[in-house]
Amino acid sequence: MAHLGSGRSRALAVPVGLALTASLAFLPAVSASAAPADGSGVTAAPATGPKLSYVANLTAYGTAKQAKKAIERAGGTVVTAYEQIGVVVAHSQNPDFAKQLRAQRSLFVSVGATRTAPLTPVQTTDEGTTQKLSAADAAKAAAAAAPGEEPLEANQWDLRAIKADQAHKINDGSRDVTVGVIDTGVDDTHPDLAPNFSREQSANCVGGVADTSEGAWRPYADGSDHGTHVAGTIAAARNDIGISGVAPGVKVAGIKVSEPGTSLFYTEAVVCGFMFAAEKGIEVTNNSYYVDPWLYNCKADADQGALVEALTRATRYAEKKGVLHVASAGNSNHDLAGESILDDSSPNDTTPVPRTIDPKVCLDVPTQLPGVVTVSATGSKGLKSYYSSYGLGVVDVAAPGGDKWQTPGTPDNNGRVLSTVPGGGYGYKQGTSMASPQVAGVAALLKSAHPGATPAQLQRMLKSQADKLTCPDKVYDNLGNLIDATTCQSKWGQTAYYGHGQVNALNAVK
Repeated sequence: MAHLGSGRSRALAVPVGLALTASLAFLPAVSASAAPADGSGVTAAPATGPKLSYVANLTAYGTAKQAKKAIERAGGTVVTAYEQIGVVVAHSQNPDFAKQLRAQRSLFVSVGATRTAPLTPVQTTDEGTTQKLSAADAAKAAAAAAPGEEPLEANQWDLRAIKADQAHKINDGSRDVTVGVIDTGVDDTHPDLAPNFSREQSANCVGGVADTSEGAWRPYADGSDHGTHVAGTIAAARNDIGISGVAPGVKVAGIKVSEPGTSLFYTEAVVCGFMFAAEKGIEVTNNSYYVDPWLYNCKADADQGALVEALTRATRYAEKKGVLHVASAGNSNHDLAGESILDDSSPNDTTPVPRTIDPKVCLDVPTQLPGVVTVSATGSKGLKSYYSSYGLGVVDVAAPGGDKWQTPGTPDNNGRVLSTVPGGGYGYKQGTSMASPQVAGVAALLKSAHPGATPAQLQRMLKSQADKLTCPDKVYDNLGNLIDATTCQSKWGQTAYYGHGQVNALNAVK
C-alpha cells in the first residue's frame, strides 16, 4: 500500500520560456496508428507490452505539436498535459516507449514510467489498522468532557499536546483558508466535516485528470478511511457533535489520488493533485503518503528520476501560487539523513527487489522535495513514536502521530489519535500520517493570522514557534521496550527526531 506516511534536495530546474501551447492541456487521447499524422512515413511503434502510464518532462524548446507527434510515433496517447510546468501524462503499450522519447533530447528532459504494474480498469502512512470508537468509550469521553469541549475531546490528548485547545479560545481559524487533503478521499457527509467542507476545491485526480463531479472526492465504497481521518484532525468543526480539529474554523477540501482496489498513489495523480490545489486557491496541502511504487526514488534511475522531476515541478509551481505543502516522514523508522537505507519494499505494485539506497540522492517523495515541510511523529509522552522515520536536517518539525506504547491519562487510555472515519463514526489511528495533519492545521492557523504570509514565511514561523525538544535518553521500540535513543543527534538547534521541535498552535494564533 502507499504508505501513508520525507527531507530536502537540490531543486530541479523548470524550463524557462516553455514553448507549449494551451491546446496541449486538452489534447484528446489519440491511439497510435500505422499512418502518422505528420506524413513522415515512420510507422507507430507496436503495442506489444502491458499498458503503462508515463510522465514526460519537456525542455524549454519543445512545442505542443512536436510532443504530440513524438508520443504518437512511439505508440502512446496523451492523457493530459500541464503546460505551466511542461509535464505530459501519456499511456503506451510499447515496451520501448520511454527509451524512444528519451532519445529526443531537444524535446524531452526526462521520461519515466509511473508504475511497474499494468494499468487496471494506494497506499498511506498509517501504522496498523483503525480502531473504531465504541459506544461505551464515547459515553465515557462525553461524561469527562469539560464545559466548552466537544463530546469526545477528552480523548484528544494530541490537541492538548500542541496547545490547540488553548488556541481555540483565541482563534479557530479563518474561512478564507482551505487545507487540501491529497489522500484517499474525504467523506464530506460526516457531521463533523460537512460544515467546513469545500466542494468547489475538491476533486478526484486518479489517472491524472481532475474530476470535479459531485462526490468524486469521496472514498471508494470499499476504500480507505485514511483521508477522512486526516481531514478530521485538520478541521473537524466545533459543533457539539464529536471531536475538534486543530483548526476548526478553516475549510477543508478532498483531493483523491489513490487507485481503486489498491489505494496506490501514482505520480500522475499526485501531480494532478498539486496542480489542482494551485489553481483552486488552496493555501495548504497535507500529504500523508509516499508516491508509489518506489519508497525511495533514485534520481540516477531514468524512470525514478523523471518522477522526481515531474513532482518537483508540480510542488514548486503550487508553492509559487501560494501553497504550503506539509508531508509525513514515513513509518519505517529510517534515518533519512543516514549514509544508507535498505529498501526491501520497492516496487510495491509488483515484486519488490531489495536494494540499498543513499537517502541523499534517493528521495522519499513528496516529503523530501524542496520546500515541503517534513513531519515526524510523537506520542503522548512526547517521545518519538516507535515507527517514525527521522533525520537531522531532514525533519523540519514534529507533531503527535500516536504511539500505542505511550498511553495518555484520557478516559480511554488510548495512545493513538482519535478522528473522523466514513459513515459518521470515529476511530483511532497512529502514524506519521496522523502527525502531518496536525502541522497542516497549525499552518492553517498561521495563515489565518497572517493572510499575506508566503509559504516560505509560514514554514519559518512553524519552526521558530515550535516547542524545542532535546534528544531523549530512551525511546520505545516496536515491541514496547524502552531502549537507548542512540540514533538521535543534535546540531544547528535541531534534533534528528524532532527537527526544530513540536508545533505549537497557541503561538500560531498569538
